[in-house]
Amino acid sequence: MKVTAFGITDTGKVRAGNEDALLLEEKLGLFVVADGMGGHNSGEVASRMAMEVIRDAVSRSAAGEAFVVGTVDPGHSREANLLASAIRLANRTIFEAAADRPEWHGMGTTVVAVLASGNAAAIAHVGDSRVYLLRNRILKQLTADHSLVAEQQRQGLLTEEQARNSKQKNIITRALGQEPEVLVDLLDLELLDGDMLLLCSDGLTGMVSDEEIAALILARTSLEPACRDLIEQANANGGRDNITAVLLAFHKGSGFMSGLKGLFTNR
Repeated sequence: MKVTAFGITDTGKVRAGNEDALLLEEKLGLFVVADGMGGHNSGEVASRMAMEVIRDAVSRSAAGEAFVVGTVDPGHSREANLLASAIRLANRTIFEAAADRPEWHGMGTTVVAVLASGNAAAIAHVGDSRVYLLRNRILKQLTADHSLVAEQQRQGLLTEEQARNSKQKNIITRALGQEPEVLVDLLDLELLDGDMLLLCSDGLTGMVSDEEIAALILARTSLEPACRDLIEQANANGGRDNITAVLLAFHKGSGFMSGLKGLFTNR
């Protein structure tokens, strides 16, 4: 399966700086979005530190170096366990860096990562940045937010509308850099011809509904304008946070570009 990717990040309409970060490494099949948090620009430090550590770990593994941090989960693929190890290492790196420098104290970041290989994609995440699957023109959220409001919604304490309007929706229950160890959620996905994945920070999903996201992607015939439309709509709806969107399109061998165009039109 071949993959084409495009990603963009934007400061939004309210924040002075951008603490989001993205990584597109098509040769490695590695794609990451992180949403940093912390005062004095330390959120930007944490998100970019996560990018560097994860990229280095996956590169080392691709070069043949054995790489395991934490426990291997036999219920998931080698690629998913590699992502988990890389994210655990990023967590330790950020946590230790924050302990060493007072100006970085309390910094952290969410992370969502995809490692695509052959006809499969491994997905790992911590926090409330998300991965969506667009298949047969239907958008489905694959990751579960690690946030107070999401947990309340899962317990039936809040409706979807109440969750969307809650003043507590920015309270994260799990992030990199907050503790010496972190629990990483994993998923293995079998890819089908024509699948798309969207990786994004909550600056997008907090401003644009899932229905709008699907419509905006499907209205375009290539990845770049679709990504730019997502950012533009989030800003049009208020742009209260940094906004990051990465789109991945998967297609089998021959006729790839014509097939890519078909992802956005009739199926």
